Amino acid sequence: MKRFATWAVLAALVLGMAGVAHAATEVKMTGDARVYGVYFANHNYTGWNTEGTRTEDRFQIWERFRLRSDFVANEAVKFRLGIKVEDVWGHGTLTAANPSTAIEVYQAFLQFKMPDCNVEVTAGLQDLSLPTNAFFNDSVVFGGDRAAALVVDAPLIQDTLAVKAGFARMIDTNRTYDTTTTQVADEFDLYFLALPITVNGFGITPWGAVGVAGKDANYSNAGFLEYLVSAGSFMDGWKNDQNAYWWAGGTFEVTALDPVKFYGDVIYGAGAKNDRKWSKREGWFIDLGIEYTGWDVLTPQVFGWWSTGEDKSTRNGSERMPQVLPNWGPGNSFLFDDSQELGKESNMGVNPVGNWGAGVSLNNISFVEKLSHILTFTYLHGNNNAKALRYLNETLGTNSYYVMGRDLTTNEYLLGVNFDTKYMIYENLAAILETGWSHGEFQSSVWGHRLASKSRDGDAWKVAFGLTYKF
Repeated sequence: MKRFATWAVLAALVLGMAGVAHAATEVKMTGDARVYGVYFANHNYTGWNTEGTRTEDRFQIWERFRLRSDFVANEAVKFRLGIKVEDVWGHGTLTAANPSTAIEVYQAFLQFKMPDCNVEVTAGLQDLSLPTNAFFNDSVVFGGDRAAALVVDAPLIQDTLAVKAGFARMIDTNRTYDTTTTQVADEFDLYFLALPITVNGFGITPWGAVGVAGKDANYSNAGFLEYLVSAGSFMDGWKNDQNAYWWAGGTFEVTALDPVKFYGDVIYGAGAKNDRKWSKREGWFIDLGIEYTGWDVLTPQVFGWWSTGEDKSTRNGSERMPQVLPNWGPGNSFLFDDSQELGKESNMGVNPVGNWGAGVSLNNISFVEKLSHILTFTYLHGNNNAKALRYLNETLGTNSYYVMGRDLTTNEYLLGVNFDTKYMIYENLAAILETGWSHGEFQSSVWGHRLASKSRDGDAWKVAFGLTYKF
């Protein structure tokens, strides 16, 4: 009864907000739902968690519901409220008895256009990504997530040149009052600027971002720790209260040779350069994709990427490009957290930074109406010196910074294959089947005999089947 009461209160709240809205305000609702089961064997190539202390439950049923309500005053002003419920069957809200409330606000922003121009301002909790192109799904630095931000989009030359600038407060650990009477640097702020340029047959977006990272911000809880700081900082912390991080890059798309199209990114990032020598982190990331769109029945794609990796020492800093939270991956690859529609338990969570790789994808395969497939093969090889990874593991034991299968040495590689199918039952209702397989080769001298030996007992694979509904 508590569960039904919660939903009733929520429905009353939304309808009440709509009812008291000003007569000139229009309320528009959109949303989506997905229910699916996932059978996933050998998480982290072992069936254990990253520290090797827990075993996996191979089958789970997930459910997610999202509702977005737009309160539209006119063509220039609106406010969006997005709420979400997501959990596994038999847990939290989705239990048979004594359910807990699991309603989350995942969007809450005001959006308006400046008077007498097309400059658009968005303020609040919103979807946010640094520039990328759709071929690689999203940004390898920060993408596919949300942040409390202020973003301004301004067209400078119609359909040719625009500017996008913004500020996001990614972390504020202590909020109003710090834990002592002395103020501590517990925030992580991100500033960014992009200049999308589009001409006939060609598009490029040069962009830059600067992060101001406080020493006492809780990067671990935000999921940023292993992506942002160096191994030396992971062990010994920072000397400075605040450190600057910055990224400069460009994303491009060439369609002049249509139906052959080219996509790519070039990014350099660095951080903590003025801290201790072992705290700095800097590196490069480059990707390139090519596709042929001249066939109706499928779209062949090839892709590759390269990134700098760790040298033999952690005492001179990190040679991997810093990240905030990546959402990069071509071809719906099972190796990366990218574009899987059945999102939970959907991939191996490999980090492309610190590695190089290549792959082939047959996308948009469709020989039968309403039925489509994607088949992708990916090979990935490490660029990290084994000595650096081994040193941290010997010093700290099994840890969450370098993880077997996510961070590879120059002697390690991964293979991944995914075959995914979608059938449109109705225009807004789809049945989806996602499958994935991956094999890895790992060094016992880096990860220890126990983890490496367990990874040889069987490859990782998943089968997920479910329904998605959009309205």
